[in-house]
Order: sequence, then C-alpha cells, then structure tokens
Amino acid sequence: MQLEGSCHCGSIKFSVESAEPVPFMRCYCSICRKTAGGGGYAINLGADHRTLKITGKRHLRVYKATIVEGDHVRHSSGQRHFCGLCGSALWLYDPSWPDLVHPHASAIDTPLPKPPASVHIMLGSKAPWVRVEGRKGDERFDAYPDFSLKEWHVKRGLVSKPEKTGNTEAAKPAKTPKGAKALKNAKPNKK
Repeated sequence: MQLEGSCHCGSIKFSVESAEPVPFMRCYCSICRKTAGGGGYAINLGADHRTLKITGKRHLRVYKATIVEGDHVRHSSGQRHFCGLCGSALWLYDPSWPDLVHPHASAIDTPLPKPPASVHIMLGSKAPWVRVEGRKGDERFDAYPDFSLKEWHVKRGLVSKPEKTGNTEAAKPAKTPKGAKALKNAKPNKK
C-alpha cells in the first residue's frame, strides 16, 4: 500500500510503500510519547525505506534520543525525523535495519485500515497519568513483545499484497479479520 504523508505546515511531504499499514501497536515509552507528542503513546507503521520519497528535505531535522539505563548513558541508533518548521514527527529510521522505515501513523494522510485490535507496548515506562484504553482482549506488554510489526500483520493476513494493474503493480491490502479473534494465539506478558 502506498502511504502519503506530510507535516502539519505542509513543508515536508513524503511517500513510501508499506506492507504493514495497520496502525495496531501503541508505544508508551518516553521517547515515543515525547517525540511524537500530543498524547500518552505513539503509533509507528512499517514500510520499505528504499521506496521513501521526500519533498521539502531542507526542512527535515533528525533527533537521536539519549537513553539512560542506571549509570550507563548511550545514544539511540534510531533517527527520529521531524519538520524543523512546525515540529511534526514524521518517521523513525534505524540504520541497524537499513531496509525499514517506521512512519508515524499521525503523519499519514492516506486513509489507513482500521486495526482489529490494539497491542500496547512499553507499559513499564508509560507516564503515570496515562490511562491505557482499548478493547477487551488487547495485548499488553511491559517491554517490547517478541514479534515484529511484519510478523503481527502476516499472522493475521493483513500484509498488503501486490496487485497487477495494467503494466504496473499496486499494493492492495489483504482483508481485515473482524474483532479480537485475530489475537487468539497471542501470548502477552503477565504482570
């Protein structure tokens, strides 16, 4: 599925191909909620970095988070891209996975498929004022789960599949399963 996105002021526009366009995973870590802004969590999508096209690059800025673990301080390899004019969070790129890019769902202008359920991650570091809402049966994890965005989509038959249209190929999302039945085999961490 081709995703079109932009910052709030319109100075940066981008497009990228995504086989994992369902905005299902809510990350409550301090980096996501503070750099994406506006709430208690952020939602990142999975996309093919090789297809990323950007206009307005001169306004693009990058932030690399500082991570403090006890007495140890390090810089994240993740590069959080945002608009230098309006501050809109746009995507995360990490050179550790050079073929991937993670656009923020909030920056996408293309209508996204509705998720059959949500997965709440990094609850061990959520802000104390945040109330975790969602559907009965939503998975909840104190840290990162042991599955990727791609694995979640594949398991539920939600990966966009190529569809031939004339001499070109376009991505077509697979059918979305109904309800939380899609999560029946999930194994969330217990508190």
